Amino acid sequence: MSDAANPYLVIFDCDGTLVDSQNIIVTAMTCAFESAGRTPPTRGETLSIVGLSLPVAMSMLAPDADDNGVERLAEDYRQAFGALRSEPSLHEPMFDGMADALRALHARPDVVIGMATGKSRRGVDRIVEKHDLGGMFSTIQTADGHPSKPHPSMIEQAMRDADAEPQRTVMIGDTTFDVEMAVGAGVTPIGVAWGYHDVAELRSAGADLVAESPAELIPMIDRAFDLEGAS
Repeated sequence: MSDAANPYLVIFDCDGTLVDSQNIIVTAMTCAFESAGRTPPTRGETLSIVGLSLPVAMSMLAPDADDNGVERLAEDYRQAFGALRSEPSLHEPMFDGMADALRALHARPDVVIGMATGKSRRGVDRIVEKHDLGGMFSTIQTADGHPSKPHPSMIEQAMRDADAEPQRTVMIGDTTFDVEMAVGAGVTPIGVAWGYHDVAELRSAGADLVAESPAELIPMIDRAFDLEGAS
């Protein structure tokens, strides 16, 4: 077991890992492209870029757009997303079991919990408030202050915030961008099978550990830290 001066850092992605945001993301993306007079991407195309910072995602979905076009799409998406938040059918529920996993980890004195997400800080604050997660996360890194995933900047800052070492840090996410970010930062990636990229893609990107359900996460985290039986 560790002590407070030498914690285990468990970093979570948000969209597709903690919360199921696919319906509102796809609807907002369709609205943004239609507003710009463009053919919207397919559902699969939109979900494939979840986790990236918004300008990077728009550049991938509209490769012919110039900088102004990319910024217009990004702003139209922000506006649409904000307007759609009031739609009950498009709310962002937590995946079943994730709140329990967070509470169990938060109760452990050896663990610090972080978040690294392509969301804005405003979006993260809304999720934290909506799901009563205040105080759970000791470090939150968002797209507002970092290069897009898979650049390791968010994980590196989270480790500095928590005074954690790479060998005592895991990154949990549902996309290859999360896995590649973890590999780039020298920490252990743990994939989740309920998100936006499939298990084969996660494993190919470097995730030797992939949880099939939230109930598997804590045993898998202990395995990554060689702490089986310690929780």
